[in-house]
Amino acid sequence: MSFGEGGPFGPGGSGPSSTPDWAALAEQSEARGKRKRWLLIGGGALATLVVAGVVATAVITSNDGGKPSALPSPQELPDEPDDPKPTFSDVTVPPPPDPMDYITDAKKDTAPLTADSLFPDKQLTADGRAYPKATTSSTGSCASVTQGGLGAVLTKHGCEKLLRATFSRDGVAVTVGVARFDTKAAAAAVKEEYKPNLAALAGGKVAPFCQGTDCRTSANATGRYAYFTIAGYLNGKAVTTSETKALQAGRDGAAYAWNRIMQRGRDQADAAAKKQLKN
Repeated sequence: MSFGEGGPFGPGGSGPSSTPDWAALAEQSEARGKRKRWLLIGGGALATLVVAGVVATAVITSNDGGKPSALPSPQELPDEPDDPKPTFSDVTVPPPPDPMDYITDAKKDTAPLTADSLFPDKQLTADGRAYPKATTSSTGSCASVTQGGLGAVLTKHGCEKLLRATFSRDGVAVTVGVARFDTKAAAAAVKEEYKPNLAALAGGKVAPFCQGTDCRTSANATGRYAYFTIAGYLNGKAVTTSETKALQAGRDGAAYAWNRIMQRGRDQADAAAKKQLKN
């Protein structure tokens, strides 16, 4: 029986001679796949070798002249500097001058000494009490401005100059006297041997006082200077042991004299210190 052309087995009919050899076809396909894989593997290896060669060539010939280049060495950092060490000057700063030296040593006590320089203030002020200045005087004849036995004591110990200033307040006046000697010992001896008294100095708005009547007097010394006070009433009233106004005026006058002598020492010491700094 014949199905004719185009039957279920394909063109040419249905006999055994028209059936494909499936085993042979499978072997051929497998052989072609193996060859293709080897070609791919071989080509990949060749490409890898070529790239590696290019890289190696680039590394070797990157330096000038085609010479191999050395790998960069680690950066060398400078050593850390040592911590700075403090330095000290060998110059020794002298101590500040002592003001007492300048009112004790005649070789250092060289500033001009006048009534204006020693008594520059328009008034004596002490604890709120103000005594306007009336007048001043200065003399090298120390005994001539004293009364009683004081003149002889001043002359004995070589008084060089005696300066006075008078201040008044509330009906009371006080004269302050400052005498200079060559040495501290001479001034101290005058204090120990003191005899009344310094003569009161009138002038300006202050009429003569402490003449023929009792008054307060005092004497003291510092450095090569002795200082004195005499205080009393402007109306001529005698000073008694119980009164206080003349007593206070005498104390204020003595404190003022001491301060002015010390200020003279401070001024000269300051000038010497400034000179040292300049040098």
